Amino acid sequence: MLKKFLALFVVLGLASSLAAGCGSSGEKSGNSSHSSSSSYTPKELKIGFVPSQNAETLEAKAKPLGKLLSKELGIPVTVTVTTDYNSIVEALGSKQLDIGFLPPTDYVLAHKKHYADVLLQALRYGVDSKTGKPTSEKVDYYYSGMLVKNDSNIKSIKDLKGKKIGWQSPTSSAGYVWPAVEMKKAGVDAQKDVTGVQLQGHDKGVQALMSGDVDAAAVFVDARNIVEKEYPNIYKTTHYLFLTEKIPNDTISVRPDMSKKWKDKVTDAFIKIGNDPKGQKIIKDIYTHVGYKKSSDANFDTVREYSEKVQKIGK
Repeated sequence: MLKKFLALFVVLGLASSLAAGCGSSGEKSGNSSHSSSSSYTPKELKIGFVPSQNAETLEAKAKPLGKLLSKELGIPVTVTVTTDYNSIVEALGSKQLDIGFLPPTDYVLAHKKHYADVLLQALRYGVDSKTGKPTSEKVDYYYSGMLVKNDSNIKSIKDLKGKKIGWQSPTSSAGYVWPAVEMKKAGVDAQKDVTGVQLQGHDKGVQALMSGDVDAAAVFVDARNIVEKEYPNIYKTTHYLFLTEKIPNDTISVRPDMSKKWKDKVTDAFIKIGNDPKGQKIIKDIYTHVGYKKSSDANFDTVREYSEKVQKIGK
């Protein structure tokens, strides 16, 4: 598992080097499309999701959203759940998908490859990191943190040295990039100084911590909500060793050659669904989204900065 994990870090390093130049003029603002021909009109809208929770249940939760979108757009909508973020990116690039729910790091990589333009950012309620309870404020950002047990001997970032840490994909903003950069600031290298265990789904990260398979887990705040029924005392027995800087919320990204008319239709449909109580319940079940707002590529310049910083890890 470790060899596979480190190999993925190498892939990230190569991909991030491509992302580092993304802030050049002409790409800094607006939903700039890379396609010289933006005339694609979908007869059937194909949407891809990445699993931030149990992949088996995500597809069942996503299908009702497909039905709502189909009703709004007047065309069939197909929902696909892939095994990892890169699958969504490549499927957009090969035009097997029209829309992808992409975390910010993966959006940046996809945009640099000319595979995707951002349409929307998700809105979520803010979260109290101590209690896991939502605030009343809808925000377009979130935090990541390093979750540890209260009774562990991990009291500072330096105490993570030599420990086993549960990570998500090496392109995951909350599950690797932001926490790893935060650790690097404190002098702990996420490749050299700890043993990494790659997990699929932030719920798996929390579960691995609770079962003792890892000493700490990098997860979004607050992934504990997903497994609260399984571990009723989780808020009393765990805490975040540290929180990261703000991370832009996930994107809804589109293949660049889609016509402006259809980009606008898709944008309006998602915003309408997010404002409808029934629609909001469906999107909340999928990704804890509570709405959507129009976005632009410039919102992800901070992601490009972190993509550069993460390359220094392991060197």
